[in-house]
Amino acid sequence: MMEPKYDQNGLVPAICQEARTGEVLMLAWMNRQALQRTRETGQAHFWSRSRQQLWHKGATSGNFLEVCEMRMDCDGDALLLRVRPAGPACHTGARSCFHRPLPLDAAAAAGEDRFGLDELFAVVQSRQNSDPETSYTARLLAAGPDRVLQKVGEEAVEVLLAAAGQGRARVLAEVADLLYHLLVMLAQQGLTLAEVEAELAARHRGAA
Repeated sequence: MMEPKYDQNGLVPAICQEARTGEVLMLAWMNRQALQRTRETGQAHFWSRSRQQLWHKGATSGNFLEVCEMRMDCDGDALLLRVRPAGPACHTGARSCFHRPLPLDAAAAAGEDRFGLDELFAVVQSRQNSDPETSYTARLLAAGPDRVLQKVGEEAVEVLLAAAGQGRARVLAEVADLLYHLLVMLAQQGLTLAEVEAELAARHRGAA
């Protein structure tokens, strides 16, 4: 059986990727014991460098990672785990640990910060475990699916009314509201923007 090349601490980096969408969820570390336990159980086990002990992902939170496939890179010094997550991969409650945008260079950092759907969805995901008293998103999610669906419906109507003659600025504002509430609904349903993009890509390929 092939084995990875462990570093001087007996560890190898393991990248976890959502098996269906390809979304990168997290980076952790494995030693021989963690790799063996992952093979035996079919669930991701890692080595916690901070606690210096074996870590069964999801043992406390319930957010297990079911491993569909494991691969090594060409040099054997990194692992790729294709997984099916049972919940958020990040301890913040976000779907992926990679939800913090980083400017490409100093010029980009000095300019206007980009804030698109990916960034907004990361914020929505991070609010899932926030205090409803201080976060509208957390309060909306805590109210349950019916309330979220009601808000999506209300905002969709507002978009139609705005587009019927209330002017460009109003249309933009109402579309922004609708997109936000759609992202809240996605998070509540356990879906991601990556899955929506995969669906759109599949339709595009089919149309071609």
